[in-house]
This record gives sequence, structure tokens and C-alpha cells, in this order.
Amino acid sequence: MSTNIESPGRPSRRLPESAVPEGCPAWGGEKARLWARAQPPVWVPVRMRSLHLLALAMVGLAAGFWLANSREVPPALAALVPLHLVWTLARPEVPRVSGPVLTLVLAWYGGVHDLPVLVGLLLVNAAWALAEFRMSARRTQRMWAVSAAEGVTAVVPDGVGPLRRGRFLVALGLVLAALGGVFVLVASGWDAAADRREAMLAGWLTVGWGLTALASGLLSRRRAAGLRGAPAPVLRVLVRDGANGDVEVFTADDVAAVRPMFTVTAEEWYDDEDEGDEEDEEARLLEEKEMEALLDSLDADTEDAARPGPLREAVLYGAPYDGGELVIVSAPEDTRNGADEARSERQAPQSGGGGGDEEIVVESSMAPVRALSGRAVRLRIAAERARARRAAVYADRRAAAAEGITERLASRTVRRWRAGLLDRAVCLVVVVWAALLVLGEDGGWRYVPGVFLGLVGALLLPRMAAWRITADRDGLWFNGMRGVRHTEWDHLMTVRCEGGELKVDSRRFGFGSAWTAHAPRWGRLERRFGVVLPYERTAAEITAMWRDPALRPTDTSDERARGRALWPLGVALGLVWVAALLLVP
Repeated sequence: MSTNIESPGRPSRRLPESAVPEGCPAWGGEKARLWARAQPPVWVPVRMRSLHLLALAMVGLAAGFWLANSREVPPALAALVPLHLVWTLARPEVPRVSGPVLTLVLAWYGGVHDLPVLVGLLLVNAAWALAEFRMSARRTQRMWAVSAAEGVTAVVPDGVGPLRRGRFLVALGLVLAALGGVFVLVASGWDAAADRREAMLAGWLTVGWGLTALASGLLSRRRAAGLRGAPAPVLRVLVRDGANGDVEVFTADDVAAVRPMFTVTAEEWYDDEDEGDEEDEEARLLEEKEMEALLDSLDADTEDAARPGPLREAVLYGAPYDGGELVIVSAPEDTRNGADEARSERQAPQSGGGGGDEEIVVESSMAPVRALSGRAVRLRIAAERARARRAAVYADRRAAAAEGITERLASRTVRRWRAGLLDRAVCLVVVVWAALLVLGEDGGWRYVPGVFLGLVGALLLPRMAAWRITADRDGLWFNGMRGVRHTEWDHLMTVRCEGGELKVDSRRFGFGSAWTAHAPRWGRLERRFGVVLPYERTAAEITAMWRDPALRPTDTSDERARGRALWPLGVALGLVWVAALLLVP
């Protein structure tokens, strides 16, 4: 039944016949077009980022403040306004209940001729309608997907691993709900009525957000468990790894990868059980080879790294629809390094529903399925082209930073890199923004966000404004909040400047998490004016010394030159901020 599907210039990987359930139909033709036409209208928002949801919640929070202060709506009910907006996009099942409740609240506390309340009623019911459009599209999509499977079902393969879906959201929801509840209890004892209402409203919003995350985690976990508990509909498709890391799913007849139907974030499960000292040592060697290959790929042209992966044959377990959960069994990518080949020889043959000695990849969804409209596809294509142009600019600046490295490092003396004017300018902008945001407020809205921003600033700003890297004969030294970290040259694992992030990591056990520094950048302006971001020059020089021992310093740096712990600077900054909160009128 399997055919060797190839696309022009990008052949797909063929899925072993043993991994395809018996009678599994190919998804395509008219049935796929019916599924695509069942999507909600383009004006119904489907794909929203967390930042967009937060911004929408802040707009709703302002409306909730107005209701609580001018119409004396209880904070718990006023919090339904921002939550209703969030639920419309994140959990469209909830507005079926929150919409009527919020309509009754506005009608009860508002007058017949109250224009702001009438506008609010219109917006609430419009959001309710958007959620209903989306839920109706989900039901229709699921119906057409089940119909396309033609009644063929199969049990997901064992390689899908244990059920992990939703654990993070459940934990996050419990924490947020608990924090919000504590804040409501504390704010209920405040003397000022306006501050008390506003603080309690923020607390109830936090409780509602936590319950939303909890419900999302439990619902996604229930849907993922349903795939494992009973035979699920199966469909043959084509997949590839998108440039942003998501899996793009195409119909089985779209061999040119013209139109992705939907995307989903998927993860492969790895069994980390111990298999003996000898096999553990072999696994470590293989992992080291894989890491070296990964680093080689990171050092390659960024434009190539931003391209989607190869097209591969796959089988979907579960009916795809917006918000659904899936298990994907696919062929591995064409790019296989020596470590992968060694593992294939060492491991027993994998199977996905039968015998066979060909490798397959089993992934389970870690986020809901998100359908793609025609407009969304065009936007993704435009974003990929913009990403490719940006990557080309960064590659050009990276090449400019690498010019003359041998001459700059010829002295082989101890070399240092530190935060510059750009880093300090970013810190100054952050401080001014926080001061304008907080110091102009009174009561709880000055101290609650003020303490939070002060704590974050005391932890982050010293490192942003005073970071230092020192290179000497023994390796690299990094200053930090708690002290100085060190890694030898042979222990370096990652050195790169990706966009506005400078990242250095070590494979040494005690090094901890990767060292990073961030700054804004505008690639086109850099190339137009011939400017090289200092991060690019730092990464190029460290990389050159890492790869060529002849360029490394011959001297050892003294302890003072390596920098000191930055926590005293953080304490000083925190004290200044506390003084500003207390003394500035």
C-alpha cells in the first residue's frame, strides 16, 4: 500500500509498511478539502500567543476596574470581563457559561440608557459568538476527519511513552489559583475602598487565570489519555518539522508541500532507563558525538537552519481538529549523523504495529492542534521569507565580525569582554519605564507592582549592565550574581550569537545553566552602516580561540580580573528602588 512519495528537490522519507495500520486510508482529495472548508471564518481568532492573551486581559482588566469603581460591581463578578475575553481565545468552551452570566451582571448593574454598559453587552455577546463559531467548526472538522478515516482504527504504538500531557498546566494552575486566593484574602482587609476593590479584582483575575490553566491541563490530559485508552481513527499524511519547531501536517497527495492543513507541537519520548555500565558509557560517547554534530549544524549558515525539514510519510492517530490531541508515527528525517547510525546498529528493531527493521519516530502532541486558514498559510510564508532575509543579514554581520580575528588575537594575552553602552542603555530604559509606570500611582497599585518590578530588576539588571567574560590559558571565566563560573576550553559546548542573544554553554557538570546575554538589534541598519554588534565579535573571537589552541592566551588571569559577584550591586539597586517607592511623592 505504501508508495514512494517524493517532492521536487525535497524527497520525503518513506514510512515502513510495518508501521502503517492495516487498511489505513490516505487523507486527501475531496475529504481533505471538506475538512479545510469547515474552519471558522478568517475573522475568528484561532492562533494567539501568550503575550497577546495577556495584553487582552489587561484591556479587560481596565473595563473591570471601571465596573467595580463606577457601578460598584463586586470584584469577583467584575473579574469575569477580562477572563471572558481570555476564555474566548484560549478556552472557547467556557463562554457558553460566562457569556450569559456576564450579560446578566451588566444588565443588573447598568441602566437601560447606560451607553458604556450597552457597549459592554455588545462586546460580550460578540465574543460569545466568536467562541460559538469556533466550537461549531471544531465539531464539523472532527466529523470530516472521522469520515476520512473510513472506520479504520488502531491502538497507538508502545513508543508513545507515558502520559505527560498537561502536567505543567495543572501545576501552574494550582500555583496561580493559590497565589490569587491569598492575595484576595490580604486585599480584603485594606482600608481604602478603591484600593481594596482593585486589588481584590486583580486577585480574582489571578484565581480565574489559574483555574483556566488547570482546566486546560486536565482537558488536554483527558483527550490525550483517550488516544491511549481505545483504538483511534488513523490517517496517512505527510509531515515535516517547521522552521519554528512545530510539526506541519500536509495531505497525502500534497507532495510539493504547498498547503499545510494544520500545525501541532509534538515531542518524542526517550527511555532513559539504565542498561549497564558498558552501555551507559557507550551511550555517553554517542551523545557526545551527537552534540558535536549539533554544534556543527549550529555553526552552519543560519539561513539553512531556518528552513523547514524534509517531507516525511506519517500516520496520524486521532481525528485532527482545532484544539485536538494526536499521536504521529513518521519516518525519520533524511539527515542522520554517525551517532544515529551507531544507535540504529546497537538498538533492537523498532516496530509500530508489526515487524520490520526500519527506524520510525513516534511523537505525541504537547500542545493542541491548530488549524491553518488560507490567510494563515500566506502569513507563514511571508514570515519564513522575512526570517530568511534576517538570517542572511545576520550571516553577513557574522562574517564581518570574523574578519581580522587572527590579527586581533595574535598577542595571545588575557582577553576580556564586558557589557557596553548598548547593554547599559537597555537597563536605563527599563528603569525609566518602571519608574513612570509605578511611581505615579498611589496605594496598592504603587507598592504591589513596585515590589515585584524591584525584585525582578535587582536580580536581572546587575547582570545585564555589568557582565564580564575573561579568557585566559585555563579557559573562560564568567561573573554572575553569586560569584564567578569557570569552564575549560575543552569543556565548551556552545558558543553562538543568535539574533540578539549571546550564549555560551559548557558540558562540565558543575557549570550549571548556559550563560546568556541579551540586547536588541536591527540587522538591516547594522549592514547599511557597516556596524557589527559587539555580541557577534565576542562570539567570533571566543569561537576562534576554542577551535584553534594557537590563538588562546598564554597567561593566567588574576582573581580580580575575572570579575566579582554581582549581588552587592543588586542589593544596592533594590535599596534605591525601595527608597524611591517610599519617598517619591
